[in-house]
Amino acid sequence: MKDELVNSIVCMLDSMGVDTEGIADKLYILMKNYSITQMETALALCDDAMNEQLLKRFLAAKMVKGCTKRTIGLYATELKKILARIGKPCTQVTADDIRVYVAVRLTQDGISKTTANNEVRYLRSFYAWMNAEEIMPKNPMTKVERIKQDRVKKKAFSEMECERIRSACQTAQESAVVEVLLSTGCRVSELVQIRIEDISNGKVIVHGKGNKDRTVYFNAKAQLAIQKFLDERKDTNPYVFPAGLNLGQKPHSKNHGGCAARYWYRDPKLIGEGMRDAGSIEQMVRKIGRRAGVDNVHPHRFRRTSATIALRRGMPIEMVSKMLGHEQISTTQIYLDLSDDDLEAAHRKYVV
Repeated sequence: MKDELVNSIVCMLDSMGVDTEGIADKLYILMKNYSITQMETALALCDDAMNEQLLKRFLAAKMVKGCTKRTIGLYATELKKILARIGKPCTQVTADDIRVYVAVRLTQDGISKTTANNEVRYLRSFYAWMNAEEIMPKNPMTKVERIKQDRVKKKAFSEMECERIRSACQTAQESAVVEVLLSTGCRVSELVQIRIEDISNGKVIVHGKGNKDRTVYFNAKAQLAIQKFLDERKDTNPYVFPAGLNLGQKPHSKNHGGCAARYWYRDPKLIGEGMRDAGSIEQMVRKIGRRAGVDNVHPHRFRRTSATIALRRGMPIEMVSKMLGHEQISTTQIYLDLSDDDLEAAHRKYVV
């Protein structure tokens, strides 16, 4: 077994481009006082039935706690895949199993550190529940550290880029989406849930993460864009951004009952039930960005831009945090794209 292990290590290092000359001898020296045996895996076969039963109990606890269907769905999908990859009954998983799993995912599967941290986060929640329920006397995740990630500063749109995006909008619907995102700092999941009847005096209550409601406000541009969009619609769908039929088709010159494809929302027969899905809004703003010649256009960047511009224009960070629906100001600070020029201007204004 010692020979097999040494050969495996040397082959792995060689495949990574490491000079392996003399490595085998050094490994034998290091292992001379150790006995190496292959782990018996026959008794550690994954008990899918038990894993599934405990996973269902965990998801039920999340539901009682008030987690959204989307969050519960993510836990269900991701934990099922993770536990299947680990290949052991979940009650027998150790900290070493999880460390090996993460290492394999990073080095062999090539996932990003962000994805790896997300998977660790799912496991951390699952095993904290198992420990609290006394299903496992010890929580293996307490020994697993968070993976360190390089902090990459994410940029907001410049004011010039905002104007280019506005100019690239071709329909009232596109303008309404862009203006609401810039005015409110909403998440795209919050945007699509806005109902027409809930808008009053330039404001609306949106349903955020964790089923937490908050009020957001429309500036004049957003109010005008929404009204223009609604004036062009002849349907009875209650949502500001309704679901549509055949939205997978790309805009072209083909007409649908005299209505050009990009103006599908003007034809009641092309309006579906319920709200538009977040993915189609993301596709929409990316297309607008390509037309505008602006890179990396996506809904969350509008949220960062809204917060950054508000702070630059004098809104206290506590109010910016409340506008975004953050519980902690430290979360808001991650969103802000403030340059040295912003700091210099603030210093001239506030420091004696």
